[in-house]
Amino acid sequence: MQLYFIRHGQSTNNLLWEQTSTSNGRSMDPELTDNGWRQARRLAKYLRENQGTTPTDSRDSHNAYGFGLTHLYSSLMVRAVATGSQVTRALNLPLVGWLDLHEEGGIYLNDPQSGEPVGYPGKTQAYFASHYPELVLQDGVAKEGWWNRPLETSSESAARARRFLDELLRKHGNTTDRVAVFSHGGFYNAFMRQVLGLPGETRKIWFQINNTAITRLDFSEGEVIAVYLNRVDFLPADLIT
Repeated sequence: MQLYFIRHGQSTNNLLWEQTSTSNGRSMDPELTDNGWRQARRLAKYLRENQGTTPTDSRDSHNAYGFGLTHLYSSLMVRAVATGSQVTRALNLPLVGWLDLHEEGGIYLNDPQSGEPVGYPGKTQAYFASHYPELVLQDGVAKEGWWNRPLETSSESAARARRFLDELLRKHGNTTDRVAVFSHGGFYNAFMRQVLGLPGETRKIWFQINNTAITRLDFSEGEVIAVYLNRVDFLPADLIT
């Protein structure tokens, strides 16, 4: 299996942090910015133009012979679904929602009086049907919203990353599938720590991943090859965030 971990395009929360270095005024489930949409369209165009593959005996470590994606999965946070929606339309592949791909913490806002984080429902089945009808929802997405829980802890995030890795390998391990997932920077780090066998909650090592950047990991029997990390060469300099 080849895994392509793709971060969502720039969100309004990303821009807020870039401009203010604070989370004051953050959205619980932010949309893409104008630049985020441009990044997502660039990503989709790049993958579409390089979707076809040419047989080669090498590992094709730069995807010079194409990506040949076979499966697309997305977090149910709006910024990831919006990014994945551009790619699914470009490649005419199903975009399947995967609950465990969400960002660390889940859907929450800090209470204005106590400052304590409060969990919120998340988007509903009706919202996705109306705004992103190409998204395939799996079991577990309630009509009233997919989150409906308190703030996720760091230990819970680490356990979720392990669960996602195990399920990914169960579904696609030891196959020739080429799987792209649309997810988030914090969860990317939780996932990479699980892949590398690092302590689940360590913050001493941080894996940078820019908006719409691609990381490729090749899984085969008994080994994982980190082919490339944080690839953004398909973006112009002014769209790298």
